[in-house]
Amino acid sequence: MAVISELIRSEADGTISFGDYSLSTKAKLDNFEHQGDVYKVKTCQEITKLERNGMFVYESVPGTTVEHLKATDTGMEFSVEGPEDAQFTVELEEETEYDIRIDGTDAGRMKTNLGGKLNVSVELGEDPVEVSIQKC
Repeated sequence: MAVISELIRSEADGTISFGDYSLSTKAKLDNFEHQGDVYKVKTCQEITKLERNGMFVYESVPGTTVEHLKATDTGMEFSVEGPEDAQFTVELEEETEYDIRIDGTDAGRMKTNLGGKLNVSVELGEDPVEVSIQKC
């Protein structure tokens, strides 16, 4: 299993990767610049959280590693891994229905709440799990 030892990094494909679920104590990195935005990450075994320009983007319990996060106007895609099953929350457009796919399998449709938050549980194991959340 991989972790992001630098806590957050820019990838060659324009995405970002972040999180280190192996840390026993919280670590954070502020003011990480990527494509004109400023990111902040907090991560450890218990939680991983990402903010962009002071706004919530992603949070998982327990902590996870996220690779190749790509957020667009219509949704987001990333791979996630961790030592045990996790629940993650992402912020999208409020009161909007999204199609969720986990490793290419249809996981159904979910509607965000008034704040635009969407909660998803994933079963994690040996390999990273591919997540796609797209506006219906």
